[in-house]
Amino acid sequence: MGNKKVCGSDFLAPRYWPIWICIGLLRLLCALPFSWGLWAGRQLGRMLYRLMRSRRHVTTVNIRLCFPELSSEEQQKRVKEVFEHNGIGLIETGWSYWKAKAFFHEMTEFRNFDLLDQQLEKGNGVILMGWHFSCLDLAGLLFSLHGKPCSTLYRKHDNPMLEWFFTHGRERFSFPIERQKTRQMLRAMRNNHCIWYAPDQDLGRKGTVFVPFFGHPAATTLATTKMHQLNNSPLIKLDCWRKPDNSGYILECSEVEGFPSGSEEQDAVLINKAIEQGIRKAPSQYMWVHKRFKTAPPGEKNIYKAAKR
Repeated sequence: MGNKKVCGSDFLAPRYWPIWICIGLLRLLCALPFSWGLWAGRQLGRMLYRLMRSRRHVTTVNIRLCFPELSSEEQQKRVKEVFEHNGIGLIETGWSYWKAKAFFHEMTEFRNFDLLDQQLEKGNGVILMGWHFSCLDLAGLLFSLHGKPCSTLYRKHDNPMLEWFFTHGRERFSFPIERQKTRQMLRAMRNNHCIWYAPDQDLGRKGTVFVPFFGHPAATTLATTKMHQLNNSPLIKLDCWRKPDNSGYILECSEVEGFPSGSEEQDAVLINKAIEQGIRKAPSQYMWVHKRFKTAPPGEKNIYKAAKR
């Protein structure tokens, strides 16, 4: 399409109709009252638990590996909770695209945001490190209530319609930047923007190092250190989770202690440790459906294949 701005009318071909139907159903569910939306999301997650056998397997392996202190029954309970929270996360994504911002003002608790304000006063922007929690996109909307400009790094979706849908939705509360566009990212930093970035996924062997994540070696990107070096932008971790009583959300800023350490590998260790601390605040709200340990260290087997029966 060249430089032509993509819009919804570009996706009217029959091959896109199933996606339109899903978007329409999601919008209907998002029109429900808040408590009903949570209930609907939980039921959706339970359905996905039954239908998505491969993702259920991945989640089960992740939970067994990362929470060995839990009994088998407790691990299985957590697996089901993960799917329930991810189902709610789909509803929360819709809320972030369509629900009035004012609705969330009174139910959002901001913790330690004076740290963010202090770092932004330096004028170099901030690398706002997140992780893939279930209320991911809603966290972006909630963060925008604080009034600080934010650009979000993301991986371009293979499906052009989904790429349009997610990018268009996120433009409501941020400035989406495809993660390969380094110049655009640097420009945002120099404009003193927050750059939201999540380094918690397995990107393969290139540009990564194996360091512990929940006690097990995980391919961890070195890009966080390189981003910091581009503009000397400080790193702040942003945790976001739904309150246990479902009365609202908590956004909490904190420093990544010891970063930058002077070593890319040690930085990766510090980052994984900080992300793990965030996940433990609400472990079932993390997207354990992802293959975090997909890339095995040299000489070791793929744990997801090895665990299949």
